[in-house]
Amino acid sequence: MRLSLILLILLSSAFFVSLRFILTTEMPSTQRESFEIIPALLSRCKIIIFNQLSIDNIKEIIFNALSDKKRGYGLRNIQITNEAIDLIAHLSDGDARKALNIIEQCVNYISIETNYSKINTELIKEMEQKKILTSYKYGEDFYNLTSALHKSIRNSDVDASIYWLTRMIEAGIDPMYIARRLIRIASEDIGNADPQALGLCIAAKEAYHFLGAPEGTLAIVQATIYLAVAPKIQHILLLRKKRICK
Repeated sequence: MRLSLILLILLSSAFFVSLRFILTTEMPSTQRESFEIIPALLSRCKIIIFNQLSIDNIKEIIFNALSDKKRGYGLRNIQITNEAIDLIAHLSDGDARKALNIIEQCVNYISIETNYSKINTELIKEMEQKKILTSYKYGEDFYNLTSALHKSIRNSDVDASIYWLTRMIEAGIDPMYIARRLIRIASEDIGNADPQALGLCIAAKEAYHFLGAPEGTLAIVQATIYLAVAPKIQHILLLRKKRICK
């Protein structure tokens, strides 16, 4: 997850020259600033990036949450295995809030059920039966998933292509965006090596537009598999770049 703290400082301009004021505000955001903020406003901001926490940081937060008697669960004497700490640290994906939410769910469950006397991997897996796949619009995850799909198709890896396609769909990315991306791949990476690829991707987009989910999703899966096994060529992109350079 990518968290930004946007410090907005509006200095007096020609229009506000008579007011002589400075307005300062702080706005935390998980969105990519260059897309969500107009350039005129972005030029007056100071962007501070908060990177993901390390595994050791998450483990320390888990320990503090279970041992702190004032702000945590120290008075309840909750036991946790080392394997469970490692699992929570990896499931949280560098986000302390996720780790604390898992701890809270486990502690509340222990207080109700008598089957568990401590937090272990079995309890965590029961609490996290389905890990939610997140993909923020125009965020880091969005572009990481898109890039992974593109590279898998480019490497002719069918299994990886289907995996990343499924990740994108399950994360809530618009399938029409995926279809448009496949059209680009058909032209950029395959081109005249297989001219039918472009037509198939356009047909897949129209099929999804006509049928919707879930039936239309099969057309996108079909197009993805076709692109992955199709011969690749990069002459179109290379020729375009050379033309621009000249």
